[in-house]
Amino acid sequence: MAEKKMNVLLLIDANSLIHRFFHALPPFTAPNGQPTNALYGLSGVLLKIIREQSPDYIAAAFDRPEKTFREEEYKEYKAQRPPTASELVQQIIIAHEVFGWFGVKTYEIPGFEADDIVATLTDKFKTEPDLRVVILSGDLDNLQLVEGEKVVVQFLKTGVTETVIYDEAAVEKKYGIKPIQLPDYKGFVGDVSDNIPGVAGIGPKTASALLKEYETVEKVFEDLAINTNKSIVKKLENKEKIALLSKRLATMRRDASVKIENLGEIKTPPLNKELLKQEFTKLGFKSLVERLEK
Repeated sequence: MAEKKMNVLLLIDANSLIHRFFHALPPFTAPNGQPTNALYGLSGVLLKIIREQSPDYIAAAFDRPEKTFREEEYKEYKAQRPPTASELVQQIIIAHEVFGWFGVKTYEIPGFEADDIVATLTDKFKTEPDLRVVILSGDLDNLQLVEGEKVVVQFLKTGVTETVIYDEAAVEKKYGIKPIQLPDYKGFVGDVSDNIPGVAGIGPKTASALLKEYETVEKVFEDLAINTNKSIVKKLENKEKIALLSKRLATMRRDASVKIENLGEIKTPPLNKELLKQEFTKLGFKSLVERLEK
């Protein structure tokens, strides 16, 4: 008996992709002078994935400019990052239109990051029978959502078209812990890119070893009084508060109010080749027009 085909829900962490393309590609411009390198990368990867992988359902999530709940709790969250370049801001705005050309609905919610929207939708639909959730991202933060081979992350590697799939086995191979423990891991090691502090002196190896033994940040501190490793105890003394804060900042919320009631609302439509050709021509994407015509 033939194995039943799994349907695929593709969830796109839009901001992480756009940032990756903006920094990876040279500064292209359209005939009218507007910057287009991130838009070119986004258009190219969408065309490739929709054509080659044919996801049954697809949705994209964006960040919002307002403060998030993380910044409300910890004002230093991402505070080290320079202001977003105006050339990038312009392309993030137009990227919403790019998704529209492909028939992909986009979602954004004040106070939440794109990651939280992706996490909410993953949680909502991962129990659907015969459905696999694929998260397309340029950010490894999404790995905490991975479950077996049912929920996987398709991670954009160096460049703009090469990707690698992370299932649960791949995450464990990389970090030595389960995907669900990654917020605990960042509770100890922090995250420089997001300005999450972690605990000074606790590196990746120590964090992984602690979590293999105790599973969570909370359990590590519960048993600190009976821990015989004096070096570890010294590093963790009076650090429970900062470790738990770091874990909260690294944990994706799964309760964003995303207005999708059923998968039918985000069913992948056929590519509108004429519209795409028209818009790509306006932006000067000759190579993508050629790919469309093949």
